[in-house]
Amino acid sequence: MQLQSGHLIMEEYKNKLGSLANKLKTDAPKIPIQEVHPVKPLEDDKEEEAQLNTWIPKGLLKRVKSYGIDQDLSLKDINILALKFFLDAKAPQAGP
Repeated sequence: MQLQSGHLIMEEYKNKLGSLANKLKTDAPKIPIQEVHPVKPLEDDKEEEAQLNTWIPKGLLKRVKSYGIDQDLSLKDINILALKFFLDAKAPQAGP
């Protein structure tokens, strides 16, 4: 008797699995779960880059990260903007 009920359960499982496969083949996919957006470049004209590695106070790093999240900017973008602002204020560039 137990063998027969196990056989019935297996047949029911196969039927459900088969109907699920047919449903997946015939139904159109739903709205995508995730949308992919390209990363916004900081500037269009690309200048050759060099690496900068500095140690800063943890509190300052937390502030920079928080600002980046609020303004949708990467740490790299914030560093570039801050350094340009600082240097332009101290010693403005001549020419373009």
